[in-house]
Amino acid sequence: MKVRIKWLEGVAFVAETETSHAFVMDGSPEGGGRNLGPRPMETVLAGTGGCTAYDVVTILRKARQDVTDVAIELDADRATTDPKVFTRIHMHFIVKGHNVKRDAVERAIKMSAEKYCSATAMLAKTAEVTHDFEIVEVGPAAEATTR
Repeated sequence: MKVRIKWLEGVAFVAETETSHAFVMDGSPEGGGRNLGPRPMETVLAGTGGCTAYDVVTILRKARQDVTDVAIELDADRATTDPKVFTRIHMHFIVKGHNVKRDAVERAIKMSAEKYCSATAMLAKTAEVTHDFEIVEVGPAAEATTR
């Protein structure tokens, strides 16, 4: 995997990925930035959420769960001194669907956390990572399962 980071101005940078995607990262105004994009550590946390979301959706689909939506709310704390690594990350999963089984969601989250999500595995070296979830019942989702 390759990513190229190019300095734009001040403390703003553009990240260009090997898969031809780009996004801007910037610092806060207090740190010399212009708030042109997320902070680099926000992208790390977002990447972790995306990694585990990918796993959970894939595992629930394979388990033939009628899932229509998955969202994860991440809340994290960082060390107060440099390097300001993550010290605590809590992931709250919101799974919507029709007759989604609680044990299937628990299993999917556990498998992601313990086996599949590389980003979570890395961050767990410095942070206590916890999870919880809720299931929101919605009507049958035959057309939504093709997402």
